Amino acid sequence: MSETKEVVRIARTGIDGTKPVSKAITALKGVGPMYANAVAEGLGYEEKKIGDLGEEEIDDIEEAIKNPDQLDVPDWLRNRRKDRETGENTHLIESDLELKEEFDIRRLKEIGSYKGWRHEIGLPVRGQKTKSSFRSGSKIGVSRARIQEEASEGTSEDEE
Repeated sequence: MSETKEVVRIARTGIDGTKPVSKAITALKGVGPMYANAVAEGLGYEEKKIGDLGEEEIDDIEEAIKNPDQLDVPDWLRNRRKDRETGENTHLIESDLELKEEFDIRRLKEIGSYKGWRHEIGLPVRGQKTKSSFRSGSKIGVSRARIQEEASEGTSEDEE
């Protein structure tokens, strides 16, 4: 048996080769623990470390992650169910997923939906409370620094 590789490249991402397959591929954006387990079990690599696998086996893993139809992964495990454009159930990873998310948010902004408006002004989209959370950045609200600045200007004018 060959040496364990320290870093394995899958989908243009370096993955720790000392971890088991199901744990290692969760390092990819768009691959969660349940999806990773389904891929590892479907290919029969549950107990193996990803660094011990050959190039062909790694290519099989990458192909299985991108095309879950070949492993009969259930639809509810995929991250893009009933796609708006195609109507298909797909699974996207890394840059493809980021690009689709960006297009979805851009579409929400263009149609002027409530969610798009919240994205635009940088506030939470899913109904969270905002009184004490989401206070970083330049958002609408009262600035403590501005109040202190105005208070200090007011006292200096009174002294004159």
